[in-house]
Amino acid sequence: MIKTLTVTTRRQGLQDITTAVNRVVGEADVREGLCTLFLQHTSASLTVQENADPSARHDLEQWLNRLVPEHDPHYTHTFEGPDDMPSHIKAALTATSLGIPITEGRLALGTWQGIYVWEHRYSGDSRRLVIHISA
Repeated sequence: MIKTLTVTTRRQGLQDITTAVNRVVGEADVREGLCTLFLQHTSASLTVQENADPSARHDLEQWLNRLVPEHDPHYTHTFEGPDDMPSHIKAALTATSLGIPITEGRLALGTWQGIYVWEHRYSGDSRRLVIHISA
């Protein structure tokens, strides 16, 4: 089963998509298998991260912003604004695809894990997420 979801991000940061992905897994009716997620963009990424304390996500966002600063004089790809080239670097350093096992009809996430689209642009966008469920 393959399904494409549109995730609308409003701003830079981590947006929880666990419920939406769980819904697709439930529709697939697969007891044991693999859920592969692929984000069709170069300025956002995917991650599995802490879902209980929002300060962990905030700290990750701030750390990545310090690691990949804006206005680096070496950037040549600057036409779309100061967050554009940093967003591409952040996506390259993180991941645009994830594989999560399905066991007993559910994603095999740990107690404190959630699935997130990590928006790297300030204003956000509509992001396409391809979900492939295989048995």
